[in-house]
Amino acid sequence: MQVELVAADRLVWSGEAKMVIARTTEGDVGILPNHAPMLSTMVHGLVDVTTSDNETWIAAVDAGFLSVANNRISILAEHAEMSHDIDLERARTDLERCRSEGAGDDEAVEKAEEAWAEARVRAAERAS
Repeated sequence: MQVELVAADRLVWSGEAKMVIARTTEGDVGILPNHAPMLSTMVHGLVDVTTSDNETWIAAVDAGFLSVANNRISILAEHAEMSHDIDLERARTDLERCRSEGAGDDEAVEKAEEAWAEARVRAAERAS
């Protein structure tokens, strides 16, 4: 399967994969070759890609879209970051800052920032 993980500003990862796991609004979905076509909304979380060479690539993503058709998977997110590019200590600091600031004027934005920070921490920890 051909996979493309795209953030709003760049291509984050592209390659051949034999399995992809992503979190959607309906829960985690596993995609194998010849998966039925689908379009789904993603939530903050991890994308786990097992390549054709049995390598595992993990990325943190925020809300976006997942499209599957004809053995092509497109993952489109506002932000996406590969686990090996994440500074774990900085991600932990960002998460703690988000949690300590509490609810402000725009609770939805703060929850999204916290979810993004949490996804980055989880991705970096899984890669270690």
